[in-house]
Amino acid sequence: MAQVAMQQSMDEITDYLAEIDEKVDDVLRAQKDAALAGMIGAGFVIEDAMTIRESLGRVPETTWDQVQSTAGTIASAQAYSLRRLDALAVKIESKTAMADIAKAAKQAEPEIREWLAVLARTVQLLDAKDVLELERVLETAPRELDRHRLALRAARQNRLEKIATSTAMLLERADAAAGIANAKVLLHPGTATSVVRSSNSVTADVAAFRGRLGLEGEHESVATRRWVEAAADMRDGVRIGVEDTGAAGVDIAKRLGSGAAERARSARGKVSRGIGERVQRRRERGEKLNDD
Repeated sequence: MAQVAMQQSMDEITDYLAEIDEKVDDVLRAQKDAALAGMIGAGFVIEDAMTIRESLGRVPETTWDQVQSTAGTIASAQAYSLRRLDALAVKIESKTAMADIAKAAKQAEPEIREWLAVLARTVQLLDAKDVLELERVLETAPRELDRHRLALRAARQNRLEKIATSTAMLLERADAAAGIANAKVLLHPGTATSVVRSSNSVTADVAAFRGRLGLEGEHESVATRRWVEAAADMRDGVRIGVEDTGAAGVDIAKRLGSGAAERARSARGKVSRGIGERVQRRRERGEKLNDD
């Protein structure tokens, strides 16, 4: 059953590589890094071993020895592919000017697709290696089969977690670039549209790859913000600002007017009290004179 599950995973990756139509061997041949130098040969060894397994129903010792020697080469290629994807994500993030963001996103788009293809190939080959390894253990140490299966599953899960982390970071950087572009669409309409288009292409490629590996999480494309929408938003913002300022002015005027009225009432009260006091004093003086 474990072999069947691994075989299904290999089939998913095979379908993915067929869909994206990337020639992995061509990408590998263009690389000069030692980590990738033996990947093509490792692929031939694994494929031959799978053919022998299907024909004989087992994995001979000589065949397994050849397969076992390829594991380090494939693992190194997988780690290298992840580093290349991380570098492309950082490159996109490091740009601040719109022209530089657009250039970086445009250049990264085909490169990311190629490295995803190489990464998919390494997953495919390592899964095939695990199938052959279980077959070999079943033949030579059947009592260890279950423990060996669990160990291989744990190792595969660790590999998938690294891939999930790296590709999630790539999605975040692509979204961030699209967000910056949409925020600046008013000043750079053509460039912003190009950035969002490239970012969405990258996220679509990464999401398709993650889906084939069964990695959780859905990702939606970022909608391109149209220039007229940005202009309308700015106009509305200015209008709201003016209205707020006008309302504040009216409120201040009301407060000033209310204060002035209060001061006027206070003044009138003081005048009235003054007049009343003078009248009262005169009346008292008149009454005193009459008594005299």
